Amino acid sequence: MVTSYEAIIRLLLGAVIGGIIGFEREAHGRAAGFRTQLIVCMASVLIMIVSENYHFYMRELDSSLRIDPARIASGALIGIGFLGGGVIVKSGYAVRGLTTAASIWIVSAIGLAIGAGLYIEGIATSAVTIIALVILRKAEKYIRTIRYKTITVTTEIIEDVEERIIPLLSESEIDINSIDYKKDRTKEELVYIFNVFTKNKAAVKEAFYKIGKLNFIKRVQIDGQDKSTF
Repeated sequence: MVTSYEAIIRLLLGAVIGGIIGFEREAHGRAAGFRTQLIVCMASVLIMIVSENYHFYMRELDSSLRIDPARIASGALIGIGFLGGGVIVKSGYAVRGLTTAASIWIVSAIGLAIGAGLYIEGIATSAVTIIALVILRKAEKYIRTIRYKTITVTTEIIEDVEERIIPLLSESEIDINSIDYKKDRTKEELVYIFNVFTKNKAAVKEAFYKIGKLNFIKRVQIDGQDKSTF
């Protein structure tokens, strides 16, 4: 059975670890930051303590009872999964909040470990998590990842628009997934929606300015951002 003194130590340790991981998320402007991660970790610690004490208490009442002390903890992880899902946002090709959701989930697991008295395991996991969030974040900058974008071009109603825009995209190392078309007769406009991808970080911005210089172009947007927002 976990004593009150031991329970307080576990709760405080969980609060410190959750706060440290949450501080990193808070510093990067994420919704689930310092207070959220601290509360999640401390709640997980408390859930594990309750689970452990409940198991001990029931065995004291009747030694023949067979109770799984992990049942309450497993329910907590499922609940944390819903909380993590709430911070994931998808906008076009971009998906934001995955790392924050993962950090909430690992914080709850760390809390359960601390609540179970597995201090070394909990602290070791915390150290690896902080390394992943802080140090590996910097390493990601050097990885050439594929970037998906939507380029929306509004032009006058003229011929051969595609034939003049596509080469500019190719010059900027941008590949085209698909092209959608719209025509507005009242405004006398053609709208081309290019779904593209590239590994060159500066390619989209370069193509943006090249396309914008064409005299028949009325508007250029990239993922809903107008020229003035660059």
